[in-house]
Amino acid sequence: MSSQADEAAEQTSDTVEAPTSSSSTETDPTSGTIITVTVGATVPTGFEHTAAEEVKEKIGVDARISKDRGRIYFPITTDKLFQVHLLRSVDNLCVVVAEYDHYQFKESKEETLNELQELASKLPWTNALEVWRLNRTLKKKKGHRKAGNATRAKSNAEPSEVPAAAAAETQQHELPQVTSPDDDDAKAEVTPDSETCQQDLEDTAPEVKLIKFRVTCNRAGDKHSFSSNEAARDFGGAVQEFFQWKADMTKFDIEVLLNIHNDEVVIGIALTEESLHRRNISHFGPTTLRSTLCYGMLRLCKPQESDIILDPMCGTGAIPLEGAIEFSESFYIAGDNNDMAVNRTVNNICHIQKRRADKGSPSGLPIDTVQWDLSNLPIRTSSVDIIITDMPFGKRMGSRKKNWDLYPSCLREMARVCRPDSGKAVLLTQDKKCFAKAISRMGGLWRKLHTVWVNVGGLHAGVYLLKRTGTVFGQAPEDVHESRGRGDQPPAKETESL
Repeated sequence: MSSQADEAAEQTSDTVEAPTSSSSTETDPTSGTIITVTVGATVPTGFEHTAAEEVKEKIGVDARISKDRGRIYFPITTDKLFQVHLLRSVDNLCVVVAEYDHYQFKESKEETLNELQELASKLPWTNALEVWRLNRTLKKKKGHRKAGNATRAKSNAEPSEVPAAAAAETQQHELPQVTSPDDDDAKAEVTPDSETCQQDLEDTAPEVKLIKFRVTCNRAGDKHSFSSNEAARDFGGAVQEFFQWKADMTKFDIEVLLNIHNDEVVIGIALTEESLHRRNISHFGPTTLRSTLCYGMLRLCKPQESDIILDPMCGTGAIPLEGAIEFSESFYIAGDNNDMAVNRTVNNICHIQKRRADKGSPSGLPIDTVQWDLSNLPIRTSSVDIIITDMPFGKRMGSRKKNWDLYPSCLREMARVCRPDSGKAVLLTQDKKCFAKAISRMGGLWRKLHTVWVNVGGLHAGVYLLKRTGTVFGQAPEDVHESRGRGDQPPAKETESL
């Protein structure tokens, strides 16, 4: 098997472009060999530039935004690998094996799948596998992954095609199983440093065990002759034959990623077991925001030292919690009218405080929690610097009909407590029509500066950055509360459809 793999690795293809170089090696006299590789990261769609800015600030390298929305790529050296796990804007990480900017797919399905099979033996796996082994030593051993957390398909692609990982599980029987491979050959193919590999395996198990793997394919584009399931199955079979690994859809050691976006192809190895957005929340609600999306919203409003930041519809407290941890020089007030939401927020705060205390870090957080009526906040006029919240979409929470009354009332009360001329608001909503109408009625109090379009659970939503005008509350026509029960009514057609 080893000699066949070596011969295959030396072959070149006339129809497939050479992969873009994604790694290099240099020697440092103090720390030994340092490998430079390309790391890929999935980020909330719409906040790719925000993630690239964070990479530049914290790691000091320039990130490239992929043509495939929600992905960025940046170089990293192995001595700084731990820093990528500290990024707040990324969901999942992988080390790039090879990438093709303009992959020429064959016209027929059979030819394309055969080419993918041949590609597996031609890829430069060595450095990526070395980084994967180093990454394992940086993380605590968490045991095997749960199948429910393993799917990393992006929510904005085809629902029938993108969850290739889950679909691949249903076709597990189609991957050939190897029951008695040659262990020496497997080590030689996977590991240039056999002593390091042996030490890693001894750390994870009392006996040297065969490496288990699976292939996950994320595909987007309508000009492919194959499905993501078929690509994952055939490419995975070739990877298994090349390395003599064992296929396992749930209890795998290595997850090989095959990302295809139109004619862009990226092959990588996953560095995260579950999404990094799960870092703060232990008590989830029906509409809990991802911490990575919360971070993007916070960066949009640029919190400053001593700012008072308000989340009047906090839900589980995801936004103020992320802010209190990452932008701790500001003070956060989290409130909701629902007592269950307030309790979840309190429990999540206690969870973070206990975790910090267990690590020996100061457990205090600059955050407080209140239960209140959104239309009558117990806060002084013009005392808040930033308002940031996830407004009801009218899907899982509230209703579209209620939003026509809620949104104007909410914006009016936010304008009252927000500082004129300097105050800002960052609001997330999917009910774009209702929000646009409410903003037009509040034109004397709020001015829209910027909109970031994001994908939230498959819904196309907007993050709106608003600036508080200099108009003093109480001196604009928008301040006058309309009679109870009247408010802003939806158009008749909208009412009939509801």
